[in-house]
Amino acid sequence: MFTGIIKDVGRVRGVVRQKGGLRLRVHYTNPAEFSNLSIDESVSINGACQTVVALGEGWFEVDTVEETLSKTTLGEIGNGSLVNLERAVRPLDRLGGHFVLGHVDCAASVHEIRELGSSRELWISFPETFTPFIVSAGSITIDGISLTVAKLDRLRFAAAVIPYTFAHTTINDLKAGSRVNLEFDILGKYVARQLGMRSSSAPEASTINEAWLLDQGF
Repeated sequence: MFTGIIKDVGRVRGVVRQKGGLRLRVHYTNPAEFSNLSIDESVSINGACQTVVALGEGWFEVDTVEETLSKTTLGEIGNGSLVNLERAVRPLDRLGGHFVLGHVDCAASVHEIRELGSSRELWISFPETFTPFIVSAGSITIDGISLTVAKLDRLRFAAAVIPYTFAHTTINDLKAGSRVNLEFDILGKYVARQLGMRSSSAPEASTINEAWLLDQGF
């Protein structure tokens, strides 16, 4: 589990294709945060939870499988690409963002980026199937970054980006047309799931009558 608070911006220094997947080598710049990394540990790379399979001084490697490549932008990463990094949360860590699983729901496209004085407004289009999981003022993860939905249209939303986040993540490299990973709030998913189950199990309004109520024990 993660919080969406980015700890470092790393750089990909190796992309090796193996069968249907990839072996990625990522170099980090924050040794205070990553120097005691261990094999089998989980690391969020642009919001996708990956397992460390090899490491050395200043770098680690992960194997990215077909399922991850089909749902994220990791397959589009090349040598030299910058990526957002976060280690898995520890039980005593402060949860500065929100509950992030690192299970990317989909890849989406940046629609536009608006400059608003010192901040920026990042507009992203998303697939219609994820509409039930997003609400205005709710949490969302963009390339591993915990952000708040500031505005919501039918199939796009805006997130407000403060100067610190812009300067310390890969958001400053984004432009219209850039592809990003989205993870919708897990709490919203569970709520939508429960509401869907209730809706599908309930009879249509026209069938609720006195006989039906008696049959249900009312």
